Amino acid sequence: MKFLPRSAAVENVVAQIKSGTVAYSLFALARLFLEKPARYEVKLTAPAESPMFQLGEHGAVSSDREFLDRSAFRSAKSDFYKIDITESEPIKGNFTNVARCRLSGTVLGPTNHHDYQRRLRNLYEQRFSRRMSFPEYQHKIEIVSDPAVIEKWKEDARKHTTFTTLRDEPPQSFSSEADAERHFRQHYLDGLIQNVAEVTIATSQIADRDLRRVVEEAWNRETKSPSQMMQELAGWFRENGLHIFRHRRGMLFVSPIYPRPLPQGQETSPQVRAILETISAQPRIGRKELADKIIVDPSTPLRTSLAPEEAEKAKLALASDLKWLINGGHVIEFNDGSLDLPRAKTKPKEKEGSSVVANASPVRTVSPANESAETPKETEDVVAASVSDAELNKQGSAAANASTTEETEIGGS
Repeated sequence: MKFLPRSAAVENVVAQIKSGTVAYSLFALARLFLEKPARYEVKLTAPAESPMFQLGEHGAVSSDREFLDRSAFRSAKSDFYKIDITESEPIKGNFTNVARCRLSGTVLGPTNHHDYQRRLRNLYEQRFSRRMSFPEYQHKIEIVSDPAVIEKWKEDARKHTTFTTLRDEPPQSFSSEADAERHFRQHYLDGLIQNVAEVTIATSQIADRDLRRVVEEAWNRETKSPSQMMQELAGWFRENGLHIFRHRRGMLFVSPIYPRPLPQGQETSPQVRAILETISAQPRIGRKELADKIIVDPSTPLRTSLAPEEAEKAKLALASDLKWLINGGHVIEFNDGSLDLPRAKTKPKEKEGSSVVANASPVRTVSPANESAETPKETEDVVAASVSDAELNKQGSAAANASTTEETEIGGS
């Protein structure tokens, strides 16, 4: 069993990610897709010893063929019949009680009403004839004196339903649901239920309770550690030109911008240097805190005490430099508003005895003198073209255990 993102929902998310410059947690996005059934589908594979059945090409799915047979008309009637509902004149007369089916909750009307026996027989044939005899079913009928229930029956009794065939020439019409179901079983049901080895469906198409319970249990496990959904989303994002990278204890993120540290040894302006130094000293700092550190903080060598107009100009200049750094991938802005530097690639260092120790290259507070400068790929720490299932399983479990889910505002229907 696998949970797959719906293509329409993925396309909405991809468009929203591409419209900005921020990075999103892949773990949080996977959970976001699993939150609503409209955002994902379920891929079911039947084992050889437990066959699976589907009603038509896109209908309900169940592991119980008899269940599908019993519910076939209710599930597929709109595909074979045009259903028209008309209302007659209000029912006259005073009624003190009505009969109600305890099994389905259907209100059948007063037992002395002229239409009661027909409604009782139709309900029995449609819903319960394969489970019990008619005398047994009659014991499941109760008498209710609630005025609200009586009024509801009066409203429902005014409605008359007509079923007209969509596939017959000339069309045939039926004034009762029982007659329409009888026609359906004689002409359409044969061959409609098919054995399927694998099917991808919405959760609303899962018909029987046992199969639904199995899916719910799998959904609970996947929500806690959504490695399958992360794998599927990562593939979709790469196909659409987005970048998957690791950051913050190896967590996976997606962004429209390729993260890359600034190349070492390049001169840069004092303000760009101050931005990088401040973010390096205080990872996950916000934009406002960054501005306060660089512009307002008197201990900062770049600014001491500025007049309001000068401070406003300084903020605009800071925003411009920060935008350039973010667009170049030299600073990562996450969807929670925090800022951080890309992780530098670790370089192995050999010691005597053939032991190898990986020493992380420190982040230099330097930046390019102009925007056209090339960035060497040796310092990039971006996930390659594919991430294995084992890596994503580890990623999902670590994220769940650490409870570090990123809050995200991105959505998809």
